Amino acid sequence: MNILRRSVLKGASASGVLAAALAAGLLKPTQVLAADWNKAAFESKEAAGAMKAMGADAAVASKDILVKAPDIAENGAVVPVDVVSNIPNTVSLMVFVDKNPFPLSVAFDFANGAVADVSMRLKMGNTSDVRVVAKTADGKLFVATKEVKVTAGGCGG
Repeated sequence: MNILRRSVLKGASASGVLAAALAAGLLKPTQVLAADWNKAAFESKEAAGAMKAMGADAAVASKDILVKAPDIAENGAVVPVDVVSNIPNTVSLMVFVDKNPFPLSVAFDFANGAVADVSMRLKMGNTSDVRVVAKTADGKLFVATKEVKVTAGGCGG
């Protein structure tokens, strides 16, 4: 048996099936593109401006948002941060690093019933507050803050 011939036939049939599915409208590649994003918020250079652009400037402090991050980060390039929102019906989490050049680091949206629990690695240039805003299904906003000290070369400060 000729293995090259088999590979060519498999590839040709798979391409044919894919082309037929696209032509029939069964596959819609435009539906897998990223959702619209808030350009003004992600490009804001001040934390207050980024929070306002995201509609999170009136958030109320909450102890139901758990922000787990090191008190002192030896390497500001990879600061591990875990966030859990115990607020019922959390549909969105936004993470801001106040002293970063672009304070809005990430925004997560959750489907109905999803657990608002995320882990990430943030890049931080300076000691700063990591601010997490949770939005509920009814539009209420809650915030929790954790200060992370970034050291150069692992020297505590």
